[in-house]
Amino acid sequence: MEREFGFTQSDFNKVRTILVGLTGIKLADSKESLVYSRLTPRIRKLGLKSTKEYLKYLEDHLDEQENFINALTTNLTSFYREPHHFSILAQYINQGESVKRIWCAASSTGEEPYSIAMSLVKAYGKFDHDVQIIASDIDSKVLEAANKGTYPLEKVEALPDKKSFFVKGKGSNEGLAKVVPQLRDMIEFIRINLLDESLPIEPNLDVIFCRNVMIYFDKDTQAKILTKLLAKLRPGGLYIAGHSENFSQFSNLIKPIGRTAYIKL
Repeated sequence: MEREFGFTQSDFNKVRTILVGLTGIKLADSKESLVYSRLTPRIRKLGLKSTKEYLKYLEDHLDEQENFINALTTNLTSFYREPHHFSILAQYINQGESVKRIWCAASSTGEEPYSIAMSLVKAYGKFDHDVQIIASDIDSKVLEAANKGTYPLEKVEALPDKKSFFVKGKGSNEGLAKVVPQLRDMIEFIRINLLDESLPIEPNLDVIFCRNVMIYFDKDTQAKILTKLLAKLRPGGLYIAGHSENFSQFSNLIKPIGRTAYIKL
């Protein structure tokens, strides 16, 4: 099929090089079509004629880097995704652990941090508790969506506790559901690149959720990021990873307590 804009193998390779330099994310050879489809709206909007022109524009306009990152970072999420993790969080609280600060380090469009917030309400039996949730992502666009806390109704209809946590939209908002203000107020959304030398998070966190992020990095980068994250977590703190991530090689730093859940040593 003929493409609207020029896109060569050289362009694809350059995109991969730029992306790994900005984010540490390494795109597989099979992602060529994905890259083209994700960049096409930006090329069209800027009135350019090819991917090569866009890459030159990116080079000359550093403020375009954020749009470039936003276009290429994948954001797949849902409420209570990998539900066993939220059970582990509840058990951790119920066994008497002090939990005051939680960092959700890849919040995407907000389903994960709101799931954490809902789990806290159920664990403590009330909205009014002292736990702060910090939710971050590298993609500023998904953070804007997360901050609004508004979702298509079909995303929340299957949740058994939806009436406690969501309000159905009416009129022009029909077909949408919005998180209740008490839930939204539990979370602070901020943009963070996990590759940055220093992370703007105060240490002694009690819980870190960093799920399905490490799979985009090579082993050396994974080790660097995990070391930085664990430096923010208190001894005995809970670290939740993604279903396809395994940190058995870091047994000197963390010990497993369940499916992709760890305690910092």
